[in-house]
Amino acid sequence: MRILANDGLVEEARKYLKQQGFTVETEKRDEDDLISEIGSFDALLVRSATKVTRALLEAGVRDGGRLKIVGRGGVGTDNIDLDAAKELGVIVKFAPNGNTNATAEHALGLMFAIARKVPFAHRTLMGGTWHKKRFKGVELFGKTLGVIGCGRIGQALAGKASALGMKVIGYDLYRSIDAPLTYVDSIPELLGRSDFVSLHCGGADPVINAPELGQMKETAFLINASRGRNVSEDALYHALKTGQIAGAALDCYETEPKREGLPFVNKLQELDNIVMSAHLGASTNNAGIRTGLEIAEVVTGYLKRGEYSNSVNVGETVEEEGADVYTIFITHEDKPGMFGKFGTLMGEMGVNIRENNSRKLGEQVQTVYMVHSRPTETVREALSAIAGVNRVTI
Repeated sequence: MRILANDGLVEEARKYLKQQGFTVETEKRDEDDLISEIGSFDALLVRSATKVTRALLEAGVRDGGRLKIVGRGGVGTDNIDLDAAKELGVIVKFAPNGNTNATAEHALGLMFAIARKVPFAHRTLMGGTWHKKRFKGVELFGKTLGVIGCGRIGQALAGKASALGMKVIGYDLYRSIDAPLTYVDSIPELLGRSDFVSLHCGGADPVINAPELGQMKETAFLINASRGRNVSEDALYHALKTGQIAGAALDCYETEPKREGLPFVNKLQELDNIVMSAHLGASTNNAGIRTGLEIAEVVTGYLKRGEYSNSVNVGETVEEEGADVYTIFITHEDKPGMFGKFGTLMGEMGVNIRENNSRKLGEQVQTVYMVHSRPTETVREALSAIAGVNRVTI
């Protein structure tokens, strides 16, 4: 099978895929070349640069095209048409864990930078002027950190902040029992109590607008190392310009250059109470290696074993599809044709098979069928009567 990593792939991940028997290509194709060639690849691996459009996906499947899966290194899938992929039968998977520590560390670094005014002090010294009183900062110890979006990255940041002596509160629609923070019931409550607010959430609409900035303390700092659209930059500009909040540190923006080296213009640049970095949250060597290996492993799991772990556009398990699921357990001889007999019989009896898993059990095989209709005793007896079946339970 052939895999195209159109946004590059670390050597460790390339080596892993080759060991699994895949042919890996990393030469970047432009849009036209990608559309003309994609049907000859079984998998497409991307980061954020390549746009996986409907046209690209259609080219990957039409006229006998081989495209089966798109793998996204990282968390965001905004550059992939998930609806088109679902319609066309292309699975989309992501690698959400590789960037977790790097992004959490960067968010913490932004907190230190704005609280202690490190970039401003650096800039004046590089300009040849010594200032101390001008850059008196605040400590993180003893302060309250409010985390909006308490998933992998939010919880990782919470753990690091707690170790520094911060009190961490969090808001999320889904609460994890093991999260190293105390959940609050609303964003306004979190904003009103927090000395630092860090965003680690998705969504299409801003989380922080003018009303939310008005709910923050005048001494508070806003951190965004998640998605640029989480913060209204117009509202933030006004809040920083008027001293409504003490400062902000951003790693992402509503509009970002598409390529390295292009100009970046943003009115927030004129302010002296903001720290800005160029979407560097995941930009470490370790994160690149972890993410590359993770996406290589999840794509391999699908292409070689039909595993749906880390899937974005389908349920990772049958249960996630929302329909009732029942199980049939069959112990049988390990010989060709057994699955065909089971499938034919259950089809004739109106049993809709959704999934089956099978493993060697001594000299026999144990197979578990997951079905969408409750199996009856009649079904059990019919399966038991098949030559080579030793035991059936429901």
